[in-house]
Order: sequence, then C-alpha cells, then structure tokens
Amino acid sequence: MTNSSTEGIKTVLHPVSDLAKAKAVYTALLGTPPQADSPHYVGFDAAGQHIGLLPGGGPQRMTSPVAYWHVSDIEAKLAEVTAAGATVKEPARDVGGGRLVASFTDPDGNVLGLVQDR
Repeated sequence: MTNSSTEGIKTVLHPVSDLAKAKAVYTALLGTPPQADSPHYVGFDAAGQHIGLLPGGGPQRMTSPVAYWHVSDIEAKLAEVTAAGATVKEPARDVGGGRLVASFTDPDGNVLGLVQDR
C-alpha cells in the first residue's frame, strides 16, 4: 500500500448554536476578525490554522468539532483509511474554489475530516 501525504491538521470546524455569540468569542480568542463572515459560515485564519463556525452544524449536521487533515490526494487517503478499518461518513465533494472535503469515522466512531486543495 502506498501512503498519500498529509500536511497535518490545518482546519477545525465547530458547530455553533448562536453564530453571533460564537463569532464574538472566537474573535476574542484568536485576536483577529473573521476572514469569511456570512450567515452560513464564519471563518478565521490565525497562526496557520483555519477555524470555521457552522451554525447548527452546517449541512453535515456536525454535533462536535471536526479536525480536517489536509492531504495531497483525498481519494487515495480515503482508500487507505477505509482499508485500515475506517468508515466513510461523507464522500469527497467539491465545496468550491477547487477544494474537496470528505469525512470518515475511526473504529470508535470519532469523526475525522480530509481536505484537498487543487
């Protein structure tokens, strides 16, 4: 089996119930205003990390934060982790701007995400 590379965790998405309140807290925590600010998503870039806030858990209906590993080949990485015992939760999909995202669960049900920028 060939391992596709990973660039580490660079994105963490958080489901929030009150976007305005969460935005204020994360702005104070990170010391920077959001770089993306819409009713459906607020995103911060701080210290090489992207922190995203998703009202109601977004279309994925997330119930807890999900760390996204950035990879060079999302399909290869999904194949590797499923061969090792993971289960695909959300297959790779294009979210715009040349970015693909996917998620899977480990054998204990923890959700992990993958991101590939083209």
